[in-house]
Amino acid sequence: MKLNIYQIDAFAKESFKGNPAAVCPLDSWIDDNIMQSIAQENNLSETAFFVKNGDIFHIRWFTPTKEVDMCGHATLASAYVIFEILKYKNSEIIFNSKSGILKVKKSQDIYKMDFPAQKIDKCKLPNVVLEAFDKEPKESYKSMDYILVFENEDDILNIKPNFELLKGIDCRGVIVTAKSKEYDFVCRFFAPKYGVDEDPVTGSAFTQLIPYWAKLLKKDNFRARQVSKRGGELLCNLLGDRVEIAGYAKKYLEGEIEF
Repeated sequence: MKLNIYQIDAFAKESFKGNPAAVCPLDSWIDDNIMQSIAQENNLSETAFFVKNGDIFHIRWFTPTKEVDMCGHATLASAYVIFEILKYKNSEIIFNSKSGILKVKKSQDIYKMDFPAQKIDKCKLPNVVLEAFDKEPKESYKSMDYILVFENEDDILNIKPNFELLKGIDCRGVIVTAKSKEYDFVCRFFAPKYGVDEDPVTGSAFTQLIPYWAKLLKKDNFRARQVSKRGGELLCNLLGDRVEIAGYAKKYLEGEIEF
């Protein structure tokens, strides 16, 4: 069997930046174990698979170890493939996913994703999370992930988590965030439980971060940066119970899988 595969750097204007995602368009769904094996072989934080059904694209995302319910950067990468490589003519892509309907529009070279905002609740951190970091946050929340709020950007840049401990948490991963001088805020994301020690740029994290920062900063429009080694810039808007997450994308490679 042969499948086309594309690797796209999401949230980046140039190669070697942002977050690389693999994208495999399918005519029909293949076995889940095969999709998981492909994701493991790719060894990227996410591999996306989609099947077109009428005007709806059904999308699924796999880390090297597990399927996940939501992924921003691989959705952006999939939209790039659909618009730029498959030459989709509609102005908006509608994805159906485990997280419901997700929409992507293209405005010049920017891809604007419409995702559901996530409810976040203040929480007391479990010991496994506290012990994984060498500094205690000033605030902590829980949603799809734990959200740890620190005093300043240097705290975020200097964090060195214990990844082995973080494999034992009871949710997907941990987001760390703080105010920034150049941006509205910065963040990093760790998900070793899903085979991703640090994700370069995590679109889905912003469905949790934007509601938090909107309430704190009393604004709806944000310019943010995920300060991983590769790094990525995101433009975000809070739209009621939805979050618009926008960024660029760049094709790195295209090829064919044979198995």
